[in-house]
Amino acid sequence: MGMEVHVELSTATKMFCGCANRFGAEPNTLVCPVCLGLPGSLPVLNEAAVEAAIRIGLALNCDIAPWGRFARKNYFYPDQPKNYQISQYDEPIAINGYLDVPLDDGTTFRVEIERAHMEEDTGKLTHLGSDTGRIAGATTSLADFNRAGVPLIEIVSRPIEGTGARAPEIARAYVTALRDLLRGLDVSDVRMDQGSMRCDSNLSLKPIGATEFGTRTETKNVNSLKSVEVAVRYEMRRQAAVLNSGGTITQETRHFHEDGYTSPGRSKETAEDYRYFPEPDLEPVAPSAELVERLRQTIPELPWLARKRIQEDWGISDEVMRDLVNAGAVELVAATVGHGASSEAARAWWGNFLVQKANESDVELEALPITPAQVAAVVKLVDDGKLSNKLARQVIEGVLAGEGEPEQVMTDRGLALVRDDSVIQAAVDEALAANPDVADKIRGGKIQAAGAIVGAVMKATKGSADAARVRELVLAACGQSG
Repeated sequence: MGMEVHVELSTATKMFCGCANRFGAEPNTLVCPVCLGLPGSLPVLNEAAVEAAIRIGLALNCDIAPWGRFARKNYFYPDQPKNYQISQYDEPIAINGYLDVPLDDGTTFRVEIERAHMEEDTGKLTHLGSDTGRIAGATTSLADFNRAGVPLIEIVSRPIEGTGARAPEIARAYVTALRDLLRGLDVSDVRMDQGSMRCDSNLSLKPIGATEFGTRTETKNVNSLKSVEVAVRYEMRRQAAVLNSGGTITQETRHFHEDGYTSPGRSKETAEDYRYFPEPDLEPVAPSAELVERLRQTIPELPWLARKRIQEDWGISDEVMRDLVNAGAVELVAATVGHGASSEAARAWWGNFLVQKANESDVELEALPITPAQVAAVVKLVDDGKLSNKLARQVIEGVLAGEGEPEQVMTDRGLALVRDDSVIQAAVDEALAANPDVADKIRGGKIQAAGAIVGAVMKATKGSADAARVRELVLAACGQSG
């Protein structure tokens, strides 16, 4: 097995021009003569992208090359306006690294990294008229060049051997670890659903005891962690069936379909097919030893080691931590704790209510329009007795709706808890008068009947009364206690 992971960098501008690097803009609005490959235009290298590439290489335990060049990778495709891609070929920025990947059983598996190199992304084609959304059978194809020229890092593993039946699990764990690492470096948003992180999985089978690799296939552009695992498992089984029936494997690229299978793409090119030659319009990349060491100091603690430390600090189980990780909530909870909230309260809001809101909006948790500082402010309002948890949910909904900071939302919506006993007593008296039969039951000793009066008071006060205090006043008014 071999994994090639493409990562779009979250720089302000593209790799070789000043166009904005932004997802979701109107098609063909973030373009210029350079990224459109118009005659006479010249590329200029993005310094921030180079530094991000070096930091990625260092985090992957790679050697950083003291000197290297870009090359032109020549091929025609409609989403590549220059008819070549500027990439690194035989002189990548980072080589000879490794990543120790944590597995669910508590062990680690070392994946050797061959290289991490810089290049530019292609544009995007939208094929219309086909059942699959692919070019086969399409009647029209639309080209959007906004993505053309976006800074891209390709991380290429060495052949991953010895995984056996665990290959799908290890493939998913590796891509998960890379995603977490890159997010921790703050070099990419690693949104697989938006294409800013994509995985190509190469796979071949060989008989046990054989020394030569079998013929490989490459499943292209797999765009979710689950799909990485499914694609590897499917291709293992498909190749095994072909070989067991006496057939041969064709070296080719394959498309992954979200309902769980791969289909043939095109025969796989070799490096010679791309006619690489040095890019004549860019100077060599030669990072100084001082720059590399300065960037080395910016590499944070590995995310999974940080999570282990955080788990111990919070005193939570592996299962709870796994749920928080799967929800993408760990860093958000930690940041909320950093703003003064307890870990219990921060976990409760991010791991439950806000996960629900993210699912309702079909966005990642971190994409919700609320910050850890704002969640911590809501927690403080609850701790200070100004809000109940029920009212706090309404405050958070207001923040999500763009109504302002938590205290402003609380004030504007009139959600603050009523602490004035005279106000609550008036509501209690009114509810008792409106429900004389219930009041008689309470006076007769049926204390559980007080719940109906409490509910009426809470409704009348729009949930702003303290339910426990309401119950005390109801029982006192009826000559009962506790």
